[in-house]
Amino acid sequence: MGIQKLVIIGCGGFGRGLSALLDEVNAVEPTYELLGYLDDGPIQENLDRLAALGIPFLGDQTWLETAPTNVAYVIGIGHGEIRRLIAERFADRPAAVLIHPHSTHAADAEFGPGTILCAGARVSTNVRLGDHVHLNMNVTIGNDVTLGDFTTVHPLVSVSAGVTSGAGVTFGTNSTILPELTVGTGAILGAGACAVRDVSPGIVVKGVPAR
Repeated sequence: MGIQKLVIIGCGGFGRGLSALLDEVNAVEPTYELLGYLDDGPIQENLDRLAALGIPFLGDQTWLETAPTNVAYVIGIGHGEIRRLIAERFADRPAAVLIHPHSTHAADAEFGPGTILCAGARVSTNVRLGDHVHLNMNVTIGNDVTLGDFTTVHPLVSVSAGVTSGAGVTFGTNSTILPELTVGTGAILGAGACAVRDVSPGIVVKGVPAR
């Protein structure tokens, strides 16, 4: 298949961390050529950090509109709704799936375009991840789980077997959801929350048990 040319949209902390993920992937097998970063409103501190990494800042997202059609993208932005808007803008362009070599997943797991598995992510059997889903470091996804498009799973989250979530859900750091529950579209589980019952769409729950 050759080397995939790639840009990362978003030069904040999560986005910059993806350059290290690409380095780890390429160390196992040369797969990606990172052309640089795009950001519509970068702060100078992030630009300075990119420069320290020796990675080009290419400009705002209009750069991608005129780039060759074989240039793929991935969105390094933690906010699911922002990812949705960007994905709609570039619906005719390939979105890369990034899988850290120090993550694991069952052979029958399915990942939508733009999905990212960071180091330490563990994905069990019969899992379906939608488009542009982020699994951050050291999360566990149990068997028979479905996570909707643009879901964000922060570090150390445990999603138990049989859970189904709608689009744009956010699982806060170290949160847990018990088996066979449903999380509605746009809901947020706060950091450290433990969901013991279904979570309605669009609400924020926190605490143990989550309310």
